[in-house]
Amino acid sequence: MSLTAKDVDEIMKLLEGSSFDRLSLEVDGLKLELERGGGGAPRAARPARAAAAPATSAAPVAAAAPPPAAKARQSSEAGLVEVKSPLLGIYYRAPKPGEPPFVEVGSKVDAETVIGIVEVMKLMNSVHAGVAGEVVEIIGANGELVEHGEVLLLVRPA
Repeated sequence: MSLTAKDVDEIMKLLEGSSFDRLSLEVDGLKLELERGGGGAPRAARPARAAAAPATSAAPVAAAAPPPAAKARQSSEAGLVEVKSPLLGIYYRAPKPGEPPFVEVGSKVDAETVIGIVEVMKLMNSVHAGVAGEVVEIIGANGELVEHGEVLLLVRPA
């Protein structure tokens, strides 16, 4: 397994969206150390065996944007259940691009109904409603980074 520039970019986005300040990862002799906070840019990937490989110029790694502020929402209805993301990753509302979403506003769900997918490091993880009822509001945006515990949708319990 090797890391591509796209993989490093994805890891940076996941770190920025998490509560962690530092990440160290070593894959096939490539050591990646990322740190956020303090206004410094993340450190670029470097070979673990620096003496064995000559130094090469790498494209600069841009600092990822700071995580967005928590989405403020005012629901006019009391008693709604928040369905939250179980993982940090990219949220998808449909099983594949071009296919209809798992649920829409007005959809009836039960505890085992799949309401979306969270992609983490190329692994697709199903997200279940965890409650029986009717979908009232969809908050999670398709294809966007979501944090662990971020509200994806609101359900009126049955």
